[in-house]
Amino acid sequence: MSLLATQLGIKQKSLFDHLMEDAGSLQRIAREFEDFGERQTRVAKTYVISRKTLETLEQISLQYDTPRDALVEFSIERIVPLLLEEQQKHEKRKKLAAEVKQYLADGVALVHEAQKHLEEDDPTLSELLSMVRSVKNSSATIDRIIERCRQIEDF
Repeated sequence: MSLLATQLGIKQKSLFDHLMEDAGSLQRIAREFEDFGERQTRVAKTYVISRKTLETLEQISLQYDTPRDALVEFSIERIVPLLLEEQQKHEKRKKLAAEVKQYLADGVALVHEAQKHLEEDDPTLSELLSMVRSVKNSSATIDRIIERCRQIEDF
């Protein structure tokens, strides 16, 4: 949950509340629920949830005689495809970041070439320098985005 919340730039509680407040999905999960007790890979987690979310969980749990834990766990499993999608996007971002670094290196080389042929106060040289500074700043921002989302690599 924290991985996806980080990727989407939202709070984990907001994501959790959104999942739990989807009464239709919770009802489908409850109807399809078979044997929650036999799941071997359960990890106990504690979540802070809103009163509305708790009421929704309780109502559906009672209506379908399904443990709230099962509703929560199966609801969270619905985000696995989103995590996989975010993981793929992260890999694409890393490739694009490498291309931006190459673009920056090419820009720096172009500035050096321009400096050989143009005066220091030439407007074209000034624009090239401005362009390279902008690309450098953008590259650094992209690197921070990738670093912030790096934990999804281990999912």
